[in-house]
Amino acid sequence: MKILFLGGTRFIGPHAVKRLAEAGHEVAVFNRGINPSAASLPQGVVSITGDRARLGEYRGIFRSFAPDVVIDLFPYTEADARLLTETFQDIAGRVVAISSCDVYQAFGRVNKIESGPITIEPLTEQSPLCEKRYPFRGAGPDREFYDKVLVEQGVMGQQSLPGTILRLPMVYGPYDYQHRVYPYLQQMRDERPYILLEEGFASWRWARGYVEDIAHAIYLVATDDRAKNQIYHVAEESCLSMREWIERIGVAYGWEGKVITAPSVELPTEYDLQIETKQHIQLDSAKIRRELGYTEQATAEESMQRTIAWEIDHPPENILRGIDYSIEDKVAAKLGV
Repeated sequence: MKILFLGGTRFIGPHAVKRLAEAGHEVAVFNRGINPSAASLPQGVVSITGDRARLGEYRGIFRSFAPDVVIDLFPYTEADARLLTETFQDIAGRVVAISSCDVYQAFGRVNKIESGPITIEPLTEQSPLCEKRYPFRGAGPDREFYDKVLVEQGVMGQQSLPGTILRLPMVYGPYDYQHRVYPYLQQMRDERPYILLEEGFASWRWARGYVEDIAHAIYLVATDDRAKNQIYHVAEESCLSMREWIERIGVAYGWEGKVITAPSVELPTEYDLQIETKQHIQLDSAKIRRELGYTEQATAEESMQRTIAWEIDHPPENILRGIDYSIEDKVAAKLGV
């Protein structure tokens, strides 16, 4: 098959491109230029440099490549979805849009922008979606029109160009520019005997996925026609609490400390993340496992060890040195730790 990526050189993209190229598919990547912090493109992958906002101007190049499937890794707005479908309407056989679990009403409740009762059961692909439009408006210029619900509606509303939606969890692993693991890893590297969390946050559960497993899911939905006009979740079956997540990092690193907790009233304001921690984000991934045969490609231990190794070799630029741990020490002393 011929696969065209929009994006593909930052975090998830390099892994997905590699997965499809190694499987023998003809792959092309369209973006503004190779991100030096990510992996170089595998041999044989075609690079097309251009501006995503002017996608329609490259129709001639896209037509000459004639993709069977277009994978859009970063459709953030309704306009992005419209441009995607208009550009590839008579060029591609299908489009795959990478979406997020932030489409759900439950996610909105976590951020206190959606009302309704707390839901306990894992989310399925049919769970209620956010009713509030542009949920992150005010969080920055690039977030003003961000709305994955509108993206999904635009992609799935084209009869002549079939679409597929893949809703992702929190993703971790090599090339993670957000360094989601590093803040806890840094404390472990500092040989801290404990890591302090607000007790509600410690118990909060958020679905996660290792980036190479996410790449495998992208490979499956892109290459299997059964995914046409379908929406899928992908996530690890075990949805860990924040306490369990940090303990998992600790086991892989060999940390001998422990996670301690305290109520918000006993902690400085920076420990209160202002989220509804009673609303967990657990994703039911049974559909992609049942219909497309998805399974994780790495064990939990392997995925965390690879992530830690990359984080140590590529620490964030704004890494903190000489962190003041006095607050944690005072709380620990009060708790008798």
